[in-house]
Amino acid sequence: MSRAGTQTFIYDRPPVIAAHASIAGPKEGQGPLAEWFDAVLEDDLLGQKSWELAEMEMVRRCVQRALNDGHIEDSAVQAMLGGDLNNQIIASSFAARALGAPFIGLYGACSTFVQALVLGSALISGGFLDNAVCCASSHFCTAERQFRFPLELGTQRPPQASWTATACGAALLEARPGAAGLRVVSGTVGRVIDLNITDANHMGAAMAPAVFDCIAAHLSDTGRSARDYDLIATGDLGWIGRDLLLELFSAAEIDLPADRLVDCGASLFFREQDAHAGGSGCGCVASVSCGWLMKRMERGEFRRMLLAGSGAMLSPTSSQQGQSVPGIAYAVCIEGGE
Repeated sequence: MSRAGTQTFIYDRPPVIAAHASIAGPKEGQGPLAEWFDAVLEDDLLGQKSWELAEMEMVRRCVQRALNDGHIEDSAVQAMLGGDLNNQIIASSFAARALGAPFIGLYGACSTFVQALVLGSALISGGFLDNAVCCASSHFCTAERQFRFPLELGTQRPPQASWTATACGAALLEARPGAAGLRVVSGTVGRVIDLNITDANHMGAAMAPAVFDCIAAHLSDTGRSARDYDLIATGDLGWIGRDLLLELFSAAEIDLPADRLVDCGASLFFREQDAHAGGSGCGCVASVSCGWLMKRMERGEFRRMLLAGSGAMLSPTSSQQGQSVPGIAYAVCIEGGE
């Protein structure tokens, strides 16, 4: 593994995405990407006593499916990297407990899945691991209870609010030098960017500056332009944040063709589903990436993708104390396909 520029890793032994799995909730299963998910839940409780227990079970099922598809036993997993939005990332850590996997807990808010890909790929490329499973999840009901208002109150949501996805995605990375398939070839670690957005509902505005900074750093570090990628996919900016991102690139006079930019949050729901600004949550970019995007790559629809996950680094305490909402982003370049 080597370093390019100031923020980017080049994986000289790029790990192969040996398998990937995605699970979506009932509302997500009614959206435009329904056919791309490996499983759509009939309800958001999964037979559990609480939404938090349901999210833990969703993570366990998703990781287990990725391992089964990758033909690897639970006992052979060398590391599980993942996180979620619950306090102390209990959905991921309790799922790791059930699977018995060595666990590296991560928190990058909605960017956690891409953060896991950056770090998991570095550990494999550096020769420290032979495999790793990267995952992230979110659940609308657990997030609402923790960050906003109990659902029983029926609180009105402002138009700029996003809808936390009930979803999970997991990708199994393996060291397979020279093997065919999707490969993670580079990763960029973003900076925490704060433009003093104080509206905790306005995730798109809070995260778009960090996504801009991360993608711009990646392009500068690698000496590439946006046109060197067949697709640039961002995580969870939603319809409002995607437009803001395009404005930031235009203002900086950096070419980013709108027809090559997709956003996972803006793709997850139909407008008429009343998701307001679109989807968000750790499970949004994870499930859309492991479902819609990676499956399209495997079909040969495009061969090089820059995947940039974004996160809003707030907590219930910071919001209550009137703090602004900083953003973070991570990016990975994935290549391959037929």
